[in-house]
Amino acid sequence: MTAQSITSTIPDDPLDLVLDDIDDARTRIAADALRPDTDHRVGLELEFHLVDHAEPARRPDWPAVQALLAELPPMPSGSSVTLEPGAQIELSTPPRADVGGAVQALAADREELRTALAEAGFGAAPLGADPARPVRRVNPHPRYAAMEGHFSAIGCAGPGLEMMTATAALQVNVDAGPVAGWPDRLALIRSLVPVLVATSASSPYLAGRSSGWHSMRQETWYGIDHGRTDPITAGAPPERWADYALAAPVMLVRDASVLTPVTRRVSFGEWVADPRAIGRPATVADLDYHLTTLFPPVRPRGYVEIRCLDALPDRWWPALAALTVTLLDDPVAADAAAELCEPVAGSLDEAARSGLADPALRAAAAACAEVAAAHCPPSLKADVERLAELLAAGRTPGDELRHVAETRGPLHLLEEEARA
Repeated sequence: MTAQSITSTIPDDPLDLVLDDIDDARTRIAADALRPDTDHRVGLELEFHLVDHAEPARRPDWPAVQALLAELPPMPSGSSVTLEPGAQIELSTPPRADVGGAVQALAADREELRTALAEAGFGAAPLGADPARPVRRVNPHPRYAAMEGHFSAIGCAGPGLEMMTATAALQVNVDAGPVAGWPDRLALIRSLVPVLVATSASSPYLAGRSSGWHSMRQETWYGIDHGRTDPITAGAPPERWADYALAAPVMLVRDASVLTPVTRRVSFGEWVADPRAIGRPATVADLDYHLTTLFPPVRPRGYVEIRCLDALPDRWWPALAALTVTLLDDPVAADAAAELCEPVAGSLDEAARSGLADPALRAAAAACAEVAAAHCPPSLKADVERLAELLAAGRTPGDELRHVAETRGPLHLLEEEARA
């Protein structure tokens, strides 16, 4: 049966329309990739590992997590509160006018979350990876069950489950800017990624073990299908995103409330070209959902998601958010960052593995932090200056976390940050 022969049976909902062909899919992806904007708004998302103070070595069970979430008060700055597969809690702020406002909003909601959890006997640790507890999926949502099934079927069950259940990130969302500036803006972000990864690397332990990587969170992404985790290539951003999405493997298929894992590698482009590859034609809704299963370090969602940062303790994440946005949105800082990061633009793997042990990354990170300290909002200047001093000494926030894990144990690190 061809896609055209069943079009008349599709409901009027535009999301249920069958995609005509590859060109139709490509056009839709490119059209929605970025939105022109000159407001320089900023949104922040921070994930935390949920810890029961009475039993810190055990992940909380799902009924307890649901009950806990149901009792949380509304966040004063309007952040949404969601749960990840391993019962990680995520705070996501609404967009703010600048990074100062976004940090203030997230900090206020973080404090509200901290207070509410403490009253219930829980804590939340913002670390790039759960350093101590065994990997286990807690959230039974069908999406996560299907993801787990897909990863298992294609041979990356371990990294897939680790990524889903034992990692946490600081995500920085920024406006795309004017159309004419998209190639340069995305090129700058790509060149910044290794510096941001090396600076934020704060996951030297995962599930009680150390692989030697400074960011074991980032290491888990390398163990998953590279078609959904590698960086998007250089070029016109909307078109390159369309190429990436069409070449990426389909993870799962959603029919009403049923989500079925795809157990062999089928790209979305192959599905559009031949409905028999999945068993039915691909629709607009399928395309929209497919895009949510792609995890490059920088992802266009109308705005730009910078997804490559490890979550950091409260004493450090405001500085990292300020550094990231300042190097993008302040014109003088952006020009300096483009030049400073050019020598290390292709060093993403090395950044995750070695952090600032790499001399070129160390020099670029220290210089970028100095630039950011000189141009960031006054309310965040002290935070960024403290981070700049640390980087100038060749150290990162992850080094102090590693020291605690190695001298007192990974579980002590988790408990300490959950009570901070």
